[in-house]
Amino acid sequence: MFKKKRLTALMAILLVLSLTMTACSSGNKKGSKDESEEYSTVYSGEITTLNYLVTSTTLEFALAANLVDTLIDYDEYGVVQPCLATEWNVSDDNLVWTFKLREGVKWVTHDGKEYGEVTAQDFVDAMKYILNPSNESQTANIAYSVLKNAEKYYNGEITDFEEVGVKAVDKYTLEYTLEKPTPYFLSMLTYVCFFPVNGQFLEEVGDKFGTDNTNFLYNGAYIMETFEPQTRRVLVANESYWDKENVHIKRLNYTYNKEAATLSPELFLRGDIDYTDIPSSVLDEWMKDPQKKDMIRPNRTSFYTYFYAFNFNPHFAPEYEPENWKIAVNNVNFRKSIFHALDRKAAMLTEEPYNPEDRLTNTITPKNFVNLDGVDYTQLGGLDKFSDNDSFNEKLALEYKEKAMDELKGKATFPVKILMPYNTSSSEWANRAQVIEQQLENLLGTDYIDVIIEPHPPTGFLDETRRAGNYALEECNWGPDYADPETYTDPFTPDSNYNWPHLAEGYKESNGKNIYENMVDKAKAEVLDIEKRYNLFAEAEAFFIDQAFVIPYAVGGGGYSASKLNPFESPYSPFGVAGERFKGQRIMSKPMNTDEYHKALEKWEKERAEALKKAAQ
Repeated sequence: MFKKKRLTALMAILLVLSLTMTACSSGNKKGSKDESEEYSTVYSGEITTLNYLVTSTTLEFALAANLVDTLIDYDEYGVVQPCLATEWNVSDDNLVWTFKLREGVKWVTHDGKEYGEVTAQDFVDAMKYILNPSNESQTANIAYSVLKNAEKYYNGEITDFEEVGVKAVDKYTLEYTLEKPTPYFLSMLTYVCFFPVNGQFLEEVGDKFGTDNTNFLYNGAYIMETFEPQTRRVLVANESYWDKENVHIKRLNYTYNKEAATLSPELFLRGDIDYTDIPSSVLDEWMKDPQKKDMIRPNRTSFYTYFYAFNFNPHFAPEYEPENWKIAVNNVNFRKSIFHALDRKAAMLTEEPYNPEDRLTNTITPKNFVNLDGVDYTQLGGLDKFSDNDSFNEKLALEYKEKAMDELKGKATFPVKILMPYNTSSSEWANRAQVIEQQLENLLGTDYIDVIIEPHPPTGFLDETRRAGNYALEECNWGPDYADPETYTDPFTPDSNYNWPHLAEGYKESNGKNIYENMVDKAKAEVLDIEKRYNLFAEAEAFFIDQAFVIPYAVGGGGYSASKLNPFESPYSPFGVAGERFKGQRIMSKPMNTDEYHKALEKWEKERAEALKKAAQ
């Protein structure tokens, strides 16, 4: 048994995570190995690092999830389970969390040789690495947002790491001390910044850590046997794994193909791979073919949120007139003209032609993420104004256009160039970019805007576009890291590299921060009264949307796929890496069809409700 304080206001989360593995095998597997033990897929976007202590990208931490275990995990119903920790408790003041570690868990090398035992010090060493600014961890802010003195250490205000709220009490006892009571702390522990690392190995390999599969240690369900960038990677079951009886798929084959999104449906039909998304370009064909239709099913939507971000810190080529964009984007009426002109349903038809409304969201925080005594978060604090109404409104768009042109006369040059990059790995994204370009220009006029769509290859896409400020308007996304509305504010902080809204003109208050920052800070400060906390966050989000800092667009997942994996067997969690794990899953003899999917979903929902009730007792 394990002990924990129940977070009653936060445990009613209904999350849907879709399995989005994007990789595959080269060659037909039939006759080569037991198909029930081998899973193959193709991918087009290569990872840039295996160093889970620095990355924040889904592709990279999805791999890490299968290679390194965390303190806790989630089962297929979203119920917290022991993992590297067998039990835990929190002090009466809700500040000190103590975890008892599982004894005998091994770190092994890429060839399966034992290197050492997993101990409490591994979590301390990992946090010390993450909180060293020179290591440029992209998740350090998540850790220092909760741990005592962590932000001070990160910023150099204190230099003694012993003062940071993480401690190895003994070999198998780990203690975290928080800066303030944090009701969602347990839900943060499957995120990469709370992963362990073997400090001795980290010191041995230095900067080489995570550069390939050999400069890496494993304590999870799989070992990366082969790592050949832009060719293939192979994961094999870890024979030293503490829970290996629950690892049913013994081999994961990922084969690189830059045309993976286009070719994978045919590869699936040939039996070469076990999973494929069905792109909208061939969906009608599959739906009309009785044999193919019996192979596809809907994907569950996830709690990843997608939005179009206005860039307040433009760093793109002079030919796209970044200074002119900066003048225009700082005019709220200009932003609102785009906000109301973007036809989100037309955009979504490029990806979901049958039920586009199922994917659209009018808020940044999706519906059903958290609720307050049965009232959904998106109905609180004025968010209902946006949640219940479509932002697309031709009349308002044109009214705001006229206001913007009047206010920007003599300041900005028209038409304003709007650089909008897209990722070439997705045919739907490419089509959507064209739809939006035409739709915005047709409605607002080419005398007002000139939308310039720009293709970028998948490898390094984020580094070259969003993180570099190399865009004016870009489709971005964010996934929750823990069970609280605060997680959806993270992309919009000064430390993030999304769209830098703190640089927007006209919003500064007396303390030097902008209005939105102060509203979020006020919500973060409320840690005891959950009702007040949620309403404060909802008010901040409503202001952010009302001022058109971003255009909420959609939730992730959805669409259709053909897969030999049962989506209801995978670990289920709205945050962290648990949902990326293959542990516990089996390969089916044939793909699940739509009827089977709906029956399984209904069964799963009933079982989940019972599991959550039992867990809350």
